[in-house]
Amino acid sequence: MKVSEIREWDNVEITDRLEEIKEQQFRLRFQAATMTLDNPKLIQKMRRDSARLQTVLRERQIDTRSEKDGMS
Repeated sequence: MKVSEIREWDNVEITDRLEEIKEQQFRLRFQAATMTLDNPKLIQKMRRDSARLQTVLRERQIDTRSEKDGMS
């Protein structure tokens, strides 16, 4: 997942995808704990994807605040 792709999504899509990733992370951590995880790199990939999504949401939040401050 690339940041340029994420920026094309609206906030609802990003939030939905973030929830899906959190659920996947939970399942992967559970599999890792029970030694049934096939690919341990998936945990790292999910963590990074989550960080990318949260970063884009935060950027939008900051942009919204700066626009409101500039209008006053």
